[in-house]
Amino acid sequence: MPRDACPICGKPGTADFKPFCSRGCKDRDLLQWLGEGYRVPGEPAETNVHSGLDSHEFPD
Repeated sequence: MPRDACPICGKPGTADFKPFCSRGCKDRDLLQWLGEGYRVPGEPAETNVHSGLDSHEFPD
């Protein structure tokens, strides 16, 4: 893929939507991030973490 190619479709990128070729590809990429289609690798999150929001330590 050429250096200035759109990472979504491979067409040449444009200055207005760099590094994408259009608003459509830019929006598709954003939707991938928002829909968890892209993930940053890392250690699994602990599932038994208490944030304090649902804690019974502080009654009403």
